[in-house]
Amino acid sequence: MGKQEVDLIPRAVSITALFIGFLAQYASAGTLKPGDFEQFLSHGGRNRSYIVHVPPGCDDTKPIPLVIVLHGGAGNAAGAMRMTGMSVKSDRERFIVVYPNGTGFASDRLLTWNAGNCCGYALDRKVDDVGFIRALIARLESDFIIDPARIYVTGMSNGAMMAYRVAYEISDKVAAIAPVAGALNCECRPKKPVSVIIFHGTADKNVLYEGGHPVKREDSRDRIDKPVSYAVSFWVGYDGCSPTPAKQERGNITTETYSGGREGTEVVLYTIKGGGHTWPGGTRLLLRGDEPTRAISATDIIWDFFTKHPKRSKNPMTCPKCGSDKNTIPIVYGLADASLLRRSNRGEVKLGGCIVTGHDPKWYCKSCRSKW
Repeated sequence: MGKQEVDLIPRAVSITALFIGFLAQYASAGTLKPGDFEQFLSHGGRNRSYIVHVPPGCDDTKPIPLVIVLHGGAGNAAGAMRMTGMSVKSDRERFIVVYPNGTGFASDRLLTWNAGNCCGYALDRKVDDVGFIRALIARLESDFIIDPARIYVTGMSNGAMMAYRVAYEISDKVAAIAPVAGALNCECRPKKPVSVIIFHGTADKNVLYEGGHPVKREDSRDRIDKPVSYAVSFWVGYDGCSPTPAKQERGNITTETYSGGREGTEVVLYTIKGGGHTWPGGTRLLLRGDEPTRAISATDIIWDFFTKHPKRSKNPMTCPKCGSDKNTIPIVYGLADASLLRRSNRGEVKLGGCIVTGHDPKWYCKSCRSKW
């Protein structure tokens, strides 16, 4: 973690000591103390660890987005931090980023996630990683003022597979995910729409773009990965996006965007022609690993995507087409007149002192000019 400050909390401390430690580490005169903090969370009979990065100038009185970054198989939290550069992005854009550790025979290396059919230690021992991520979100919501509409998950390889699993098992909490070089191999039954942005190289030999048995693998257990197209088609169908994407090609990068999903969701696929098993624009962690493309920065693109896809409410004022709930007004006697309206502190729209419901009159969106 380089020159960043790391505060360690002992594994066995009292509740009082934990609370005092929290105040000392995170709080400082109305602002959050910046830096990297290693923390522990007991879950499923295991003492799980994670690193929280707090950006400079973060106000502890305002809701802040949360990005969870899941390392790849045989990796760890510190490696994910170096590979993605997400903490640097956090400092520029002001969001909390957390790097959880998977499990393994050692506590700090060669760690994996139980993503359903991969990988290693976590899979063999049926570790409840979904429960851990849910508990982690709850812990962070208690430690910080996390914006509940802006909780996001990304990951690489086995971490990308775990991000897919989190998306459908914790879809009530997660607004968007960004799997990089992973496969959606499990049966999915999400409860809520989730926006998805996927990055995958066509020359990836660890998780094949077209699916199948990996050519290279760290895991001794054999598996068959589903193709990238399966993940795309599943989420496009579930989110209710247009089946026909807007397509763009620049050099060796092809982007396909499926828009118009429920509650403002989108599915986007970045295909890197000739790209290997890497984080685009990131740092190569192993000397024998593939060289990441420099044509794009996955970290920059992911954050831009996340900012555009918060969790939408089912508020009747939310436009079903573009997801806006800030530029919608009721149609009164066939006219949309914003001058007649004001919002109460509870978010209700009032017309001349009368609350206007979402059923009668109808609604009009000034953003996309839709009526419903």
